[in-house]
Amino acid sequence: MTEQIITAQTVSLDVDAGADPAAVITTLADALAAAGRTTDPADLARAALEREAKSATGLPGGIAIPHARTASVTSASLAMARLSRKVDFGAPDGPADLVFLIAAPEGGAAAHMKLLSSLARSLVRPDFVAALREAETDDRVIELVTEAIDPDAKKEATPPAAPATATPADSETPAEKPAEGRPRVLAITACPTGIAHTYMAADALKYAAERAGVDFAVETQGSSATTPFDPDVIASADAVIFATDIGVKGKGRFHGKPVIASGVKRAINEPDTMIAEAVAAAQNPEAPRVTDDGGTDAAASGSSSGLGLAGRTRQALMTGVSYMIPFVAAGGLLIALGFLLAGYEIANSTLDAGGSLNDAAFIALNNSLWDLPSGGLLQYLGAVSFAIGSGVMGLAVPVLAGYISFAIADRPGIAPGFVAGIVSLAVGASFIGALIGGLIAGAACLWISRLPVPQWARGLMPVVVIPLFGSLIVGGLLYLVLGKPLAWLTEQMNSGLESMSGGSAVVLGIVLGLMMCFDLGGPVNKTAYLFATAGIADAATAGPAQFQIMAAVMCAGMVPPLALALATVLRPGLFTEPERENGKAAWLLGASFISEGAIPFAAADPFRVIPSMMAGGALSGALIMAFGVELRAPHGGIFVFFAMNNWVLFLVALLAGTVLSAVVVIAAKQFGRTREMAAADLEVVAA
Repeated sequence: MTEQIITAQTVSLDVDAGADPAAVITTLADALAAAGRTTDPADLARAALEREAKSATGLPGGIAIPHARTASVTSASLAMARLSRKVDFGAPDGPADLVFLIAAPEGGAAAHMKLLSSLARSLVRPDFVAALREAETDDRVIELVTEAIDPDAKKEATPPAAPATATPADSETPAEKPAEGRPRVLAITACPTGIAHTYMAADALKYAAERAGVDFAVETQGSSATTPFDPDVIASADAVIFATDIGVKGKGRFHGKPVIASGVKRAINEPDTMIAEAVAAAQNPEAPRVTDDGGTDAAASGSSSGLGLAGRTRQALMTGVSYMIPFVAAGGLLIALGFLLAGYEIANSTLDAGGSLNDAAFIALNNSLWDLPSGGLLQYLGAVSFAIGSGVMGLAVPVLAGYISFAIADRPGIAPGFVAGIVSLAVGASFIGALIGGLIAGAACLWISRLPVPQWARGLMPVVVIPLFGSLIVGGLLYLVLGKPLAWLTEQMNSGLESMSGGSAVVLGIVLGLMMCFDLGGPVNKTAYLFATAGIADAATAGPAQFQIMAAVMCAGMVPPLALALATVLRPGLFTEPERENGKAAWLLGASFISEGAIPFAAADPFRVIPSMMAGGALSGALIMAFGVELRAPHGGIFVFFAMNNWVLFLVALLAGTVLSAVVVIAAKQFGRTREMAAADLEVVAA
């Protein structure tokens, strides 16, 4: 190695680093900063905590491997702490005393990623973990870790006790044939960052297969280079395991193979069970199988994935929302820019005698830079911006339905899903029709993909048969059966929103504010955001009520980061040094409507922080609805004031919610204050 990945400065033995993961991660990030491995320890800690919030990094055996990839890391590095006070990182068997913070640069080279993954997979070896616990000096820890991540650095040393480490789990031997009478199981492992869990799952499954007498091979789709299975290896397999938290590359290669699917952490925690399930599936003709429809894994989305019907439905809806949001954001901001340049009159329909075009579309089509309208260059540019934005927004509802269907049936479900969205707009069912139509389209396509067909017809299924009949089914149902009831429901909802005033509007604002601050970017927050963005996505139904809901959601979502930033200024002694640093960044995050800026605070102290934020969010939401503030852009915070009808009142509501949350969180943190915290408070004030 040209540079040591771990040094004495980044090793801490038998230390008390705090009572929770946030404190431990912060301590390790500070150690990396002291060693010159990161330019911004607060940014590194925040990135690691955001990763922690998605999936706990605790592992069986008292180990935790928080990790992050961020631009503030200058070189791939490790910080390790052996804790005198164990901390719960979410492992199934209890808290951890060995914690490794894995820090990777944003554009980390493959070699560095390989080193980091080597450490992660070594942590499944009992002898390596025992040696770490017995190490008496920093140098001994560095020696152990160096040998684990770079075996060639010490070729003269005695080979490790576990022979499996000599052959990494991702080193494939395609020519090798399975032993006579032994089942062969293949696996693919992949996690979002591709640094640690990907390779730990691979080795955990490898060792479990050895214990069970099963021929095994694994393809790790992580940060290091991926070596795909040889087709002969796939052909000889009896079953396949997909232990992934993200999409599997090339699922169609495994067509017809019995499949066991789960998240990557189950493979780490229960490898023996998964190997046993794969062997049983290989002998069960009724077991779920991978289908060959352009790489989809219809079978794996069944019960073996560990998700029930409600969980899979929610997953599909969230997928649709995630794909829709960029369209709503781009379209909404372009429309808002059009208003800024050309005025709100640009949305009227006074210039087109036929009444089929609004003024923006009419001006954009009938004028040019060399033939400007009566309003001049700004009116023309505003009209073009508004026309483009309207076109983009018109795609939002079909995209929502299309990718809900995609989440259920993969690529063959996209076309029928888009059909569901287009028909929903045609019959007036708007986004409600898109939600229901997308689910129907996905279910229909999934059902069609599982029908037994002759071998010669399989190639036609994903490109002709499934899109054709899926579109026919969902389009026919919407036109013939569901369209009018859903259109009526949409009309009633819009009428109800438009008629809201006074107390009813305020109550809705309170509910939306509470939802936005409950989980700071989680599913409840996203549900409220979907309700708001879907309301403004359909130009045919969007009105003052929908724009007010959008304003309430954005204002409430800005409160948590701003309130915590303010609290760190008013009472700095109530917060740790990293939290005070996070508070500085939270000003900009809150102003930009990035609620996740409050996650580091909530992760460290959820029971006092989250209720405090909900109080301010509820107040802001209520005031926005009471003031009648309207917002036509789905994102941007203070940078889209031009898209509001009254930005002054928006600021009043935002300030009120921010102050309330800051006061409440300061009051809440008074309870349980230690003498050390009080002393720190005095020191900060004195400074």
